[in-house]
Formats: sequence, structure tokens, C-alpha cells
Amino acid sequence: MQNETDTKLIAKGYLDDLKRIADLVSLDDIQNVVNVLVNAYKNDKRIFIFGNGGSAATSSHMACDIGKGTLKDVRDRNEKRFHVISLNDNIPLMTAIANDISYDEVFAQQLRNHLQEGDIVIGISASGNSPNVLKAFSYANETRAVTIGLLGFMTGGKAKDLVNHSIIIKSNSYGIVEDFHMVLNHIFTACLSNMKKNGL
Repeated sequence: MQNETDTKLIAKGYLDDLKRIADLVSLDDIQNVVNVLVNAYKNDKRIFIFGNGGSAATSSHMACDIGKGTLKDVRDRNEKRFHVISLNDNIPLMTAIANDISYDEVFAQQLRNHLQEGDIVIGISASGNSPNVLKAFSYANETRAVTIGLLGFMTGGKAKDLVNHSIIIKSNSYGIVEDFHMVLNHIFTACLSNMKKNGL
């Protein structure tokens, strides 16, 4: 059994890191991403989100929150909605692509089915170096979509140079980067929900 003192020290260190890194998150970068999402809503563009591992879970969560959590009345069939899809949610298609081509293609191949110029592509990657995320960004750029990276590991990795907009979490800890990516999801949802309530 873990020593109680060790548990408290680990918890305090983790929470202290969260507090410190929160102050490093760029509010301007958040504003830029929210602006892109607002423009997508106004212009009936689709939003595609994807990531690996914990980032895959965040992708699904974000699609849920932006798709449903921004509604003023979920029962109102006439309310305008965000067109948002997580590319992590079709497991049969992902495994077919991975088996028949390569896991590196699981997102880019799905984008080839749907992506149009002006659509929004959000890739989530702590390292910014996942090959399947990079391939998806490259294809999105060819298609003239708007690309957003929710990144980490201090520099954002290779993805930083492939996206139009990025938010980079200044930490080398997977846990903390993933925590903040989820926080960003909730910030985006709160901002978009507020804007809709105020006549977006």
C-alpha cells in the first residue's frame, strides 16, 4: 500500500503543475479557435475531430459537447446546430483502414470521404508527432480546410507547422496535457453556448 505521505506529495505536485501551466495557456489562441468555430457555424461548415488514445476520448467528448452542449433547447428541431463529427467513433472503418492500408491513414482516409474546402479539422495530439494526425493535417491543407492543433510537449511537435491555428500546452506530462485539452473543450463549449444564447 502506498504511503499516505507519498500520495499527498504526488497529488500536491500534480495540482501545483496544473495551476502553474494554466497561467501559460494563451487566451489569444483560445479566442482564435473560438472564432474559427463561430465562422464554421455561421457558414454551415463541418468540424472533424480526431486523436489517439486519451486524445481519441477527448475527440469523442468534444464532438458530443459542441454538438449537443451548445444547444439552447435540445428538443427544438429547428434550432441551428454545429455539424461536428469525431473520426474516432467509427471503429469498423478505422480498423478496416488500418488493416488494409496502414494505421497512419485512419484519419486521412476518412477525411477523403467527407472533407470540403473551408471545413474545420481539429487534431488532438500531446506530442504533435503522431503520424496519422500529421497525414490528416497534410490532406486537410491540400483540401484547403482550416486546421487546428490542440498540442503539447512544450513545442507542439511537427504538427505545429502544419496547422493554421494551435493551442500548445507547455508541459511534457501526458496527463497534464490531456487534462488541459479537455479543459479547452469545455471552454470552447461554454463560449459557443454563450454566444448562441446571445444571438449568434
